[in-house]
Amino acid sequence: MIFKSYLIEKNLENLNKNLVLFYGENSGLKNELKKKIKHANKIAEKINFFQEDIIKNENNFLSEIFNKSLFEQKKVYFINQSSDKILDVIQKIENKLDNQKIYLFSDQLDKRSKLRNYFEKSNNAGAVACYTDNEITIRKIILDRLKDFKGLSAQNINMIIENCSLDRDKLNNEINKIVTYFIEKNIDNDKLESLLDIKINDNFSLLKDEALIGNKINTNKRLSDTVIIDEKNIFYLSVINQRLNKLNEVSILLKSTNLENAVNMIKPPIFWKDKPIFIEQIKKWNSKKIKNILRKTYELEIKMKSNSIINKNILMKKLLVDICELANV
Repeated sequence: MIFKSYLIEKNLENLNKNLVLFYGENSGLKNELKKKIKHANKIAEKINFFQEDIIKNENNFLSEIFNKSLFEQKKVYFINQSSDKILDVIQKIENKLDNQKIYLFSDQLDKRSKLRNYFEKSNNAGAVACYTDNEITIRKIILDRLKDFKGLSAQNINMIIENCSLDRDKLNNEINKIVTYFIEKNIDNDKLESLLDIKINDNFSLLKDEALIGNKINTNKRLSDTVIIDEKNIFYLSVINQRLNKLNEVSILLKSTNLENAVNMIKPPIFWKDKPIFIEQIKKWNSKKIKNILRKTYELEIKMKSNSIINKNILMKKLLVDICELANV
């Protein structure tokens, strides 16, 4: 069964299936929906899996799903980085689920995807396409989230839009900063520009680009020159993930077309000034390597959020070094 993402955003209760697939390039929207699911299932135990781990040890996964006691609390399962490879396992459990809820999260799946087709046509499961936001949807989110703020002008709305590059994860991070900083709910344009740290964000973006290209000399230099702000580490992870997901999208398209066409096909499009760097990066990365780093960024985000005493800056710098090293493998 197909569910429209905007209806699910408005009311999660519209999602009345215990087995749901979220797919598409909009990682920000998928993250928002995942948070809403967790919030709606506060008393349930939340368990994360990666598809690769399930396939390697399917019996352990099936035992986890079906072995339960009378006193066991409700469980909600999240299967990350899902693809057609997980379909056989899903078919084994689909008709045997009781009150377990299982949510799969995938990158972009084309119309030929067996997993996507199965979830869209099944009466027991649901599929939610999470397509890329455009300027209209981003503007609508800003207006809705900041509707009670004075001084929300067209100029600073455009500033926010430009700074988030149509990335919902980044947008949410910026809006949270604005809500926290302008406690009196009165936005000052000059203070907003300073708050968004546009220059600092650009410096980190350049560092990220050098690491993904695999340029060790420039990466080391920028690691020394770039200020890594502790409070922005989750935002930095979002910036890295956004580029990795774009690279993965092109990597998949390269199976059926050439590099130039593949880069031109992705949406939202790569800015013209970023294309040369992006093309250099895609030459260094394939889906296997990308998924390896995405796993690391996911695990690092969990570690940063759950442990307040760790040195986040060192971990972030180590991640960038690891990215640079893997780019050259």
